[in-house]
Amino acid sequence: MIDLRLLREDPDRVRASQRARGENVALVDALLSADERRRSSGVRFDELRSEQRSLGKLIPKATPEERAELLKKAEQLKADVKEAAAAQNDADEETKRLASQLGNLVHPDVPVGGEEDFVVLETHGTIRDFGAEGFEPKDHLELGEALGAIDVERGAKVSGSRFYYLTGVGALLELALVNAAIAQATEAGFTPMLTPALVRPRAMEGTGFLGQAAENVYHLEKDDYYLVGTSEVPLAAYHMDEILDADKLPLRYAGFSPCFRREAGTYGKDTRGIFRVHQFDKVEMFSYVAPEDAENEHKRLLDWEKQWLTGLELPFQVIDVASGDLGASASRKYDCEAWIPTQGKYRELTSASNCDGFQARRLSVRMRDGKKIQPLATLNGTLCAVPRTIVAILENHQLADGSVRVPEVLRPYLGGRELLEPVAK
Repeated sequence: MIDLRLLREDPDRVRASQRARGENVALVDALLSADERRRSSGVRFDELRSEQRSLGKLIPKATPEERAELLKKAEQLKADVKEAAAAQNDADEETKRLASQLGNLVHPDVPVGGEEDFVVLETHGTIRDFGAEGFEPKDHLELGEALGAIDVERGAKVSGSRFYYLTGVGALLELALVNAAIAQATEAGFTPMLTPALVRPRAMEGTGFLGQAAENVYHLEKDDYYLVGTSEVPLAAYHMDEILDADKLPLRYAGFSPCFRREAGTYGKDTRGIFRVHQFDKVEMFSYVAPEDAENEHKRLLDWEKQWLTGLELPFQVIDVASGDLGASASRKYDCEAWIPTQGKYRELTSASNCDGFQARRLSVRMRDGKKIQPLATLNGTLCAVPRTIVAILENHQLADGSVRVPEVLRPYLGGRELLEPVAK
């Protein structure tokens, strides 16, 4: 959640942020009103409790005649304190409820608009001209089936649409990608983590995934657990309710986990192959930093993503995501989009988000700098979302005979293999 003091001091900035997101601006005034009730009811409660304590000291010293009057007043004060406590609690709950609906403040440099209003910041690599090479590129599914790497038919038979099996070299390619990504992250100073895939409601709520993104979250109602859509969730909650020493920051973790997404609202989109699926594995970078270092850390995460995609020898572009396409917790997000030859366009492979203190406030993760205790900043960045990365590798590195060249960075993790070759049927 945002800093309520900032809300009180500069409500116009918060209104502008809501407007840029395409969200409800009236929520700002409702929250201001609730916050005022919360503070005034707190003052009222404190005044009554102070009066009650003072009265409690007078009663033992009072004469019998005075005591009866004081006891009568004490009884009334007791009822008033109880009523004030209830009013304070109601106002506090209403403030929390409204604050939880408010997205993070959009960074002033973020382009305003919807999904298509992003700004391209950089372009890397060279898009292959398959026509000049004398053949028409195959899509990743055709290639994957010929390689014995992808089986969507049996995935659908067993689990339904948007499920798949990675088989043979497909499974080996995933393991190579994960190991290479973890190796890069470890070399950069990240602590490798294997994280839970099931989390309690507070972890999911605290990271901002039960607001606008709730429709894409799997909920196990019987046990009240959520399946994570990214290891960002358990990594953000790892230090929940803790105070971290400022001199120990930054703390950087690289989480590997299965991820689950309902993909609600995407009917008819990317139905072929494994680009958009319900279950996949991912390596995610996550950073806890001092607030003043958040923007620099955001750029570092992006640099590590660019290093990864460059190592995979993929053509890609970096975009500054528009305000209306930001998740609730992000103040700014950069996406790296790889070129997908058979689609003739760039598609998202990685993203890096600066959440400032938004998640830290909700999860009560703070830092101690001397005597000062305050929320810190959290950031996250995808290093390798496996299926999409496989899609990009197969399509960009395919050869005329249906084999696929293995990028050099992955060869040590595939036993030195330079080519993935079609299997005999």
